[in-house]
Amino acid sequence: MNPQIFRAYDIRGVADRDLPDDVARRIGRGIGLLASDRTGKREPDHGPVLAVGRDARLSSRRIRNALVAGLQSVGVRVVDVGICATPMVYFAAHTFGVDGGVMVTGSHNPAPDNGVKVTLCGSSLHGEDIQTIRRLADSVAPETRFGSISERDVHAPYVDWIAENISVSSSRTLRVVVDAGNGPTGPVAPGLLRRLGCEVIELFCEPDGRFPNHHPDPTVAENLVDLQAAVALHGADLGVAYDGDGDRIGVVDEQGGILWGDRLMVILSRALLRDVPGAAIVAEVKCSQTLFDDIAARGGRAVMSRVGHSLIKDRMKQEDAALAGEMSGHIFYKHRYFGYDDAMYTTCRLLEILAATDAPLSSLLVDLPLMHATPELRLHCPDESKFHVVATVTEQFRGTHDVIDIDGVRVRFPDGWGLVRASNTGPILVLRCEATTAAGRDRIRAELTAAVERVQGMSVAQGVRS
Repeated sequence: MNPQIFRAYDIRGVADRDLPDDVARRIGRGIGLLASDRTGKREPDHGPVLAVGRDARLSSRRIRNALVAGLQSVGVRVVDVGICATPMVYFAAHTFGVDGGVMVTGSHNPAPDNGVKVTLCGSSLHGEDIQTIRRLADSVAPETRFGSISERDVHAPYVDWIAENISVSSSRTLRVVVDAGNGPTGPVAPGLLRRLGCEVIELFCEPDGRFPNHHPDPTVAENLVDLQAAVALHGADLGVAYDGDGDRIGVVDEQGGILWGDRLMVILSRALLRDVPGAAIVAEVKCSQTLFDDIAARGGRAVMSRVGHSLIKDRMKQEDAALAGEMSGHIFYKHRYFGYDDAMYTTCRLLEILAATDAPLSSLLVDLPLMHATPELRLHCPDESKFHVVATVTEQFRGTHDVIDIDGVRVRFPDGWGLVRASNTGPILVLRCEATTAAGRDRIRAELTAAVERVQGMSVAQGVRS
């Protein structure tokens, strides 16, 4: 097995190269052994019960079949929920009386990629737990048990639950464009929103694992061009886009403006704090300072977190937070929900907010201070040296600036901040900068980029690959 596929938050690689049947089966076996250990369910015919779903990628059925065989070989009882979004597997894990869930998905990655996300005993596995799965998958152990398998529909109970717990009451009928990116949200989201009383225009809602229309990542502006055009064409109140497994959301207002994750979080946070005064709200280190300031100004407790859906879910539990969010469009609701990232549920909460006012979506942030920020900037840096580079840059700035080092380094400047962190999912350094002026933003970006380049040069001179 390629050890590099066992990443910080999940297991992920190129499907045909890194996840052939024998590897997928061993991974299933490792997950099953860990589930047996965590639940204490080791007796024949009484092993742990896991819901298993898959996305619409061409490789997902094959990987699912091999993974399920591995689960069954160590006594796991499988509840197959079929093709669905990742949040629907989480929903099954919380409501079906099972011990956890396993999702076969490549998430927002290119079509040839695939992977596995695991939730067990109420927590998404990450970090050392992922490495434990790797060790168990490599271990030699008897496979004398054979777990059962059954099928269960998750679509209807998921839609029913949300529709019964969301109220979109308005004097106007909200018109929404839904771009499912040919992912597994396509057969679900439009019907859910129509059930809430919305008029829905569907865009790329037929599941197709080749992603023939655009890459399924709504955090990239070029992937939202069709959505923006459809919002303008149909005079919609907003447009929403989902990634390849439905846990990331992209939002476009009625003017075609993109609401990146931190700006969307301002809208969601303001509404939540009206219902839950003083609530803790978690946001990751790439988010705008205006988000943290706005939460505090409205009486909330703003908590800065490391990047990553599993890490944020853990931080939410630690802080007893009601809401959390990432720039990448992962939004986590504990208030009135289960605490995991769900793009379709987030859509419904946003529609509740919009339905409560006659104002357009674009007007909801007019009072937010104007800041000038870069998008996420990505610099290539090999996996074996990226953390070394970030650690060295951190120490260099620590001597001259106020820094936050919970995830990479967020350097504070008099007029803004800049971030350098190593990606946990690829050979990349991520930079983001924000300032009160465009000139300040560009200056901070130049300072951080120069610092990275100096360290990379030093690393080459010292024999560290960069």
